[in-house]
Amino acid sequence: MSKFNSDYIITMDDIVREGDDILRVVTAPVNVPPSQEDREEMASMMMFLKNSQDPKMSKKYKLRAGVGLSANQIGLNKRMFAALLGDEQGRNREYALFNPKIISHSTAMVYLPESEGCLSVDRDVQGFVPRYEKVQIKAYDTEGNELKLRFKGFDAIVMQHELDHLNGIMFYDRINKDHPFKLPEGVQISSLY
Repeated sequence: MSKFNSDYIITMDDIVREGDDILRVVTAPVNVPPSQEDREEMASMMMFLKNSQDPKMSKKYKLRAGVGLSANQIGLNKRMFAALLGDEQGRNREYALFNPKIISHSTAMVYLPESEGCLSVDRDVQGFVPRYEKVQIKAYDTEGNELKLRFKGFDAIVMQHELDHLNGIMFYDRINKDHPFKLPEGVQISSLY
């Protein structure tokens, strides 16, 4: 049985850091519907995101704020991630996705002007990370229902960042090695902000 059950509070000590082999693994698919253990691990991951975004809880447990967490970031070789995204009204939207994959995307791309951050990376990484502006994702929820979800802008960036984790790709792998602030040519790309 996994230690990541519904009572377990994930802290930064549980987050696997860059250099660990699990972050370079293409994760294994989860059975659908997800098992009780898979669901509890997912609930634990979502609670981490909620705690990390709550000023009181993040201070209490010394957490870095996160909007997404993939299973291999806590050492699990499972194709699943949690995302907690805010909307314009200040409400949070929760995504607990099992076996997610991109089924379509825009040709237009975007990037964050300040680069991307990652709970598994403790250093400041400079450079533009090109991402699709819009993505459609197929995944399964905690009950095993198939979902088709569309994301754009920042939310699309988060989804691609987490999907990359599940494929053993770190965000900085997508930064131009020779010229970190050089953008891909022949594609419509703009800064998100």
